[in-house]
Amino acid sequence: MSAGAAPAAVLDHPLREFVDNSVDESRSRFPGQRNEALPKAPKAGSPDVRQTRVVGREQDIVWTRSRRAEPRAWLRAVVWLVAAGLHNGAGPTTLVVARDLAARMDYRRGIVVYDLKGAARRTDMSEATVKRHVKVLRELGALVWLVHGSKRNIALPGEPYMATGTVYGAVIPAVFDEAMGHRLAGSGYEGRVCGVTEAGRERAVAQATVRSEARHQGRRRTEQKRPSGRSGARVRTVRPVDNPAVDNPSSQAREPHSPGRYHRSPAVQVESGCKDTSRERATCPTAPRPSFKISYNPDGSRRTAGQTQRGIGIIQQVRPRVTWTQRASQRELEVALRPRTNAGWDSQRITEELHSWHLTWQPANPAAYIRSRLAQQATAEHQTAAAEVAEGWDEQEASRPLAASSPDLVRSVLDGLAEGLATHSARQAELGLDDLTDHSAADNMAAFLSSGTGAPA
Repeated sequence: MSAGAAPAAVLDHPLREFVDNSVDESRSRFPGQRNEALPKAPKAGSPDVRQTRVVGREQDIVWTRSRRAEPRAWLRAVVWLVAAGLHNGAGPTTLVVARDLAARMDYRRGIVVYDLKGAARRTDMSEATVKRHVKVLRELGALVWLVHGSKRNIALPGEPYMATGTVYGAVIPAVFDEAMGHRLAGSGYEGRVCGVTEAGRERAVAQATVRSEARHQGRRRTEQKRPSGRSGARVRTVRPVDNPAVDNPSSQAREPHSPGRYHRSPAVQVESGCKDTSRERATCPTAPRPSFKISYNPDGSRRTAGQTQRGIGIIQQVRPRVTWTQRASQRELEVALRPRTNAGWDSQRITEELHSWHLTWQPANPAAYIRSRLAQQATAEHQTAAAEVAEGWDEQEASRPLAASSPDLVRSVLDGLAEGLATHSARQAELGLDDLTDHSAADNMAAFLSSGTGAPA
């Protein structure tokens, strides 16, 4: 990216309400918040943007590819991600939810409690809308789960019921760092920005130039609008008119869609075939069959209910003995420890292995952590076995001397010593080096072997 093309990349932002560098309390959910200008985000589908939705376990802190961020940097990244059009469900409402989360985040680590009802009250939205846009942030790679909320009671005996709250962590995906020219040290949640590329440096200079020009233009406009007779008079901010809601009782029970460009009607699919519906299909609809998840053993056979019950019985003995596993349910631990229970390990052996990891911290998702550790161990064992096969290592051949009887083992060792001494004496004679003694060690060893002392019984 050349220096001449750099200013072109920081032109007007697609979301005009977030470009103004002044403090405008009428357009922000949080009074006094400063809106910073960002570089123009490329359009979705362009070569500069290669981002897929983050789904499944990658939304968890253990498997995420995004790096940890503080609230201010995180909010700038979210504005860029929404403007880039990487998600069809992202829009201005997503930024309102993101600002509510950023206002409650830990300043350095970016940790925030979900607080669904409070967020809906503060943003004047329904809980369904807040849930939808938090899901959008997770799929953009901007939020990860630190603690999954549940209905499990964590209150002490005698206290009122209190469920487990959901805790999120603010993260920035790699697509933003690539666009900004950031260089990272480390990977995943612990990644950090350690420098910038040449393109990133040019982009930063161009952004600083644009911000400086915008500040100067704002000062000139303020000085031009200021009355000449009253120096230092305060300029009132013009705010939009707050129109009251329409009194329509029939519309109060429904939640309107969030404003944005992401609600598109799908194309109508016209199926070919008979025009009319048969009487049998019209009067006797067939109920859909429930789908059940089928588990399989490592050998490909279906896992039976008895095997699952046996695994849960083992987990019931392991879970109370290992403190850091008690955040997960018995079912989650049974699935995570199936490689050990399928191998015939009992509760005592599994408990000893979990204690041998010497954890001094509490994993947010114990089941996911156990799966990761077991996968690493399996990979290491596979690599070791492959290396032994490549080197021609034979375990049975290597352990054969240890299985021999004591006389045979002594005889084998002495034969090897005799052969080695004979070879050493021959090499010394070729080099012209004389022995310091008149006796031949090889002859002495051969005489010992031929005697009855070294002969096998």
